[in-house]
Amino acid sequence: MTDDYAVKVYKALGEITRLQIVKALVKQRELACLEMAELLKITAASTLTHHLKPLLESGVIAVRKEGTFRYYRIQRHVLEQYAPYLLGE
Repeated sequence: MTDDYAVKVYKALGEITRLQIVKALVKQRELACLEMAELLKITAASTLTHHLKPLLESGVIAVRKEGTFRYYRIQRHVLEQYAPYLLGE
């Protein structure tokens, strides 16, 4: 992986709400948007989307679509390489 990619990952993780999203996904394995918003007490969908975008673009999380729902999960291999402490292992 390149230095540019590492910077992208660390920027995505460098904001408290995004870090909380990743920590929640480590514990829950997979969360829908609504579940995530409730868990983190985020009231506006646009705020959640704003935080999910850099996590998706950096490859820290992935999304699975099922009907009208989107389910998010961490990409373990990315965290293992760039932020293993988040996995709690």
